[in-house]
Amino acid sequence: MDESQSYLDHAATTFPRPPEVLDTMLAQFAAMGCSPGRGGYDMAVEAEAFVQGVRQRLASFFEAVRSDRVVFAANATDALNLAIFGLARPGIHVVSTRLEHNSVLRPLYHLQQIGRIEYTLVDFDSRGFVDPDDIAASLQPNTGLVVINHASNVLGSVQPIGAIGRICAQNGIPLLIDTAQSAGHVPIHMTAWNVSALAFTGHKALLGPTGIGGLVTAPDVDIAPTRFGGTGVDSHSLSQPRFFPQRLEAGTLNMLGIMGLNAGLDYVEKIGLPENRDREMRLLSRLHQKLSAIEGVTVYGSFPDGRYVPVLSCNIADVHPQDAGTILDGDYGIAVRAGLHCAPLVHEDLGTSPHGAVRISLGWNTTETDIDRAVTAIADMGAAR
Repeated sequence: MDESQSYLDHAATTFPRPPEVLDTMLAQFAAMGCSPGRGGYDMAVEAEAFVQGVRQRLASFFEAVRSDRVVFAANATDALNLAIFGLARPGIHVVSTRLEHNSVLRPLYHLQQIGRIEYTLVDFDSRGFVDPDDIAASLQPNTGLVVINHASNVLGSVQPIGAIGRICAQNGIPLLIDTAQSAGHVPIHMTAWNVSALAFTGHKALLGPTGIGGLVTAPDVDIAPTRFGGTGVDSHSLSQPRFFPQRLEAGTLNMLGIMGLNAGLDYVEKIGLPENRDREMRLLSRLHQKLSAIEGVTVYGSFPDGRYVPVLSCNIADVHPQDAGTILDGDYGIAVRAGLHCAPLVHEDLGTSPHGAVRISLGWNTTETDIDRAVTAIADMGAAR
């Protein structure tokens, strides 16, 4: 990507990765690219120790209790499936929200369709927030799980997980959160918030490669395995191990992805999460204010009050969002995401369905020039409509 182009689709995946992340990942894989936990030779032992170190680092990053409860998966969607299918006992009721991504909505819908669960979806307000009291009011005697995204991938709103977690803890109900859009942007306090399980992905604000993510659980959470296979331990048994993390990990781990995730965490630590968040919020505020001042442009979410991740959606009067995305790319060299963003119920409630909106999402390398370039391009489209 040259200087005349702006990548503003970090909510889908960050790009480009910091060069040192890629360099470190490839160098480590070249030196230690074997299968961890699958052999007694020195390189395999070293690889296993490296993986355990990354588990410990992630447990600390999310403020979890135990590193053996860090389970690697392909991405947040994979981790959410592990958790939802492993926690959704037959006959339970699940509470979720209309803010959810399809990585939550589709598993819940499938489980309802096969008669395994029932679920309730809680509304959000005009600024994209769920009221914890509405969560409490939706609980039923057989509610066995609450699942909610920490930050909306359409509106950017960061939910009050601490308050929701207290409600869940008081009622003995597991709380599962989707941090795909929040991990790396905002601090996450898993234990203090009474979070039972947390799904994350490595390829967004954690600055790692695609294909790596995971599930972090509290020590008392009982998630049934839904996939089975080799783990490198207890191989004489035909039953999947009951202990973590092997209980939920089958097959060879994505060693390259874990190395990249670790290198991404290095970079997040280097630039400083609080400092980077302040920078992103200044840019988001600039974007929101400038777009809101353009006649014919409607902005959804991401009000500049500090309760958002750097994601903003908008529409331009009389311009189809897909056309807007194509024009931004082809005529201005600006990459954004247009459509429903895999969150159809959000767009239903915003009144933007079935076409959706144009989403602009910022990342570690976004500059004021990128913001102003996008604003100018959208203003041009608005003037030409």
